[in-house]
Amino acid sequence: MHLSIFQNHFSAVHICQFKSISASKSLQFLQIYPARFAEVPFRLGIGSSQRGVISMRDRSKNRKPLQKGRNLSIEDIQTVQALKRAKKDGQFLEQVFNLRFKRLLKFDMVAVLRELIRQNECLLALKVFEDVRMEYWYRPQVLLYADMITALANNQMFKETKLIFSTLKKESDLQPDAEGFNALLRTLVNFNITGLAIDCFRLMKALECLPDKLSFKMLIQYLESNGEKDLASTVRDEARNAFWSLEFLDESEETIVA
Repeated sequence: MHLSIFQNHFSAVHICQFKSISASKSLQFLQIYPARFAEVPFRLGIGSSQRGVISMRDRSKNRKPLQKGRNLSIEDIQTVQALKRAKKDGQFLEQVFNLRFKRLLKFDMVAVLRELIRQNECLLALKVFEDVRMEYWYRPQVLLYADMITALANNQMFKETKLIFSTLKKESDLQPDAEGFNALLRTLVNFNITGLAIDCFRLMKALECLPDKLSFKMLIQYLESNGEKDLASTVRDEARNAFWSLEFLDESEETIVA
């Protein structure tokens, strides 16, 4: 049957006149022409007086918008899998990278990066991160750096950890983010990276992202537990100047955050 016949003459009433067409065939028909027959009445069975309605929806509308790289589309998942399969062959990896990753949209790129971080694919994440930083839309996020550094430290890649932190300090458009800096500071003290922990604290102040009580508590307790009495005393003085009292040092983190 020609398509023009369906386009010009068929309506919901005409469809109902095909009593010999089963419900399953009606469904097949509607799947072929979903846009024109968004809501079509049909008989539930031959000789049945009951009628029902099939509602056809565009499934593409079900996909939620990507935000902060947290949701993965099918294309994102396929890209991650392709990169992982190609990672042992440098030349093949470049081909996959150019054909798969570079054709993604902004949020998909970030989603792929975060998924690689989550899977501890650190070398792939570093490659992707380097490319993301070259995009015109890129804006540095402290929390993303914190996630990167946490993954690297978890995998004992401390040289790369220092390189990424050095890159963070060189970012020209870095915005104050207490949550991101606290996440980063926690990782640095947990992995006993004293120098970077102090640098993180100084970077916060340089960006006018004033350390909060949680920042002071984490750093002071870390320095004191590692015998860095002079540094701990200096940070204590800064905390006292900021909050007048140091009673918060004895409070739980949950209480401080609340």
